[in-house]
Amino acid sequence: MIDTKEVAAFFDRLAPSWDAGMVRNDEIIGTILDHAGVAAGRTVLDVACGTGVLIPDYLARGVASVTAVDVSEKMVEIARRKFAGVSNVTVLCADAMTAAFGQTFDCIVIYNAFPHFAEPNRLIAVLSGLLKPGGTLTVAHGMSRDALIKHHHNVPESVSGQLPPAEALAAVFEKTLCVTTVCSDTRMYQVVGKRI
Repeated sequence: MIDTKEVAAFFDRLAPSWDAGMVRNDEIIGTILDHAGVAAGRTVLDVACGTGVLIPDYLARGVASVTAVDVSEKMVEIARRKFAGVSNVTVLCADAMTAAFGQTFDCIVIYNAFPHFAEPNRLIAVLSGLLKPGGTLTVAHGMSRDALIKHHHNVPESVSGQLPPAEALAAVFEKTLCVTTVCSDTRMYQVVGKRI
């Protein structure tokens, strides 16, 4: 069972070396953001943003604003330092399930983080309610489901759960959204739903 406090403590410990150990595939990230509808003028909520690894990608696409949220205080401290001078970026230390954002969004992105949520199905429902009409919610990983399961093999069960098959996650999305993308191959994993 995932414990949000243990998740926060786990990522607090990893935060100082997070960026140095980051492995990126720009092509895959580009595909993920294309499917997610991240484009000029959009408002983005980045859930479990970590040190803000995708914020430069959002800004490069000319988004109107980025609200980034994470439960790890140490990750948030780093993200805030990195984007301190950027007026359209806000970084919050909070649980996305209970945070009061005070607005709705065009795009909500959960990247490389979904197995770390205690109530993933309820998270989808909560975030769906934060979308503007026509807005998109995406859960994505920059590696295959099999690779991710191997990657998390030694991570405590209180910190990381099992990433569901993409088709199973799509079925959860369908309760609140119109599913537009289901992708699970050897390179990446992504499910996208649109609020009609």
